[in-house]
Amino acid sequence: MHPVLFKIPLFSGLTIFTYGALVALGFLFAIIYISLEAKRVGEDPGKALDLIFWIIVAALIGSRIYFILTDRPGDILEDPLTIFKIWQGGLVFQGGVIAALLVGVFWVKRYKLPIWKYMDIFAPAIALGHFVGRIGCFMAGCCHGRPAPTDSWFSVVFPQNPASFAPSGIPLYPTQLMESCGELIIFLFLVWFRKRKSFNGQLMSIYLIAYAVLRFIVEFYRGSDTRSPVFGWLSVAQLVSFVMTGFAVFIWIRNSKKEQI
Repeated sequence: MHPVLFKIPLFSGLTIFTYGALVALGFLFAIIYISLEAKRVGEDPGKALDLIFWIIVAALIGSRIYFILTDRPGDILEDPLTIFKIWQGGLVFQGGVIAALLVGVFWVKRYKLPIWKYMDIFAPAIALGHFVGRIGCFMAGCCHGRPAPTDSWFSVVFPQNPASFAPSGIPLYPTQLMESCGELIIFLFLVWFRKRKSFNGQLMSIYLIAYAVLRFIVEFYRGSDTRSPVFGWLSVAQLVSFVMTGFAVFIWIRNSKKEQI
């Protein structure tokens, strides 16, 4: 792990955290992909970039709100502005996806753009950005797994580091890398499948279902302090996975009849 990327000797010392750098890099890769894909399918890359800006803002705020409401609801009563303090950490991807989808739908409808075509442009980019961002989680030790058997080959031991969020010296399941690898596989599949889709919205449907399944499974390996259980063994993230799957199935059934290409 490597929580601090480097320090700049300016303003009494400016620390660049690896997590933030990789999240930014993930956004950059996603932006590049969306620009190229929009051009490939005959859409204006400029409009796609305008949409990206609002989606990034929504994703950051949505992921932060999700974290505060599910993990630290008391914080918002003490300091309502804590929602905007994303530099403190605490970003939940599912909350970002939900907020980004809502803002994205509003934006494309307002400017009368083909909503489901744009959804399919963005779907692989979401997986790509998340793949990179989760590596940042691993570097920071956040979203870590629960303790693994001492003789397990499928584990990682984080060293002692004051900037780390993970407990040190004990084997943990590498949930960050599990999710990162899963997102990479989803991205590669969507890129392969994009020229074979039969209706607009199909790529987004596949992404939502694939990620919901991935997150549902990974949740079983998450540490107790990184999960928010609600019904015994089920966490909030797993319940949201059910909702995401239901929404994706709805899109698939609706668009397979109305959005043929």
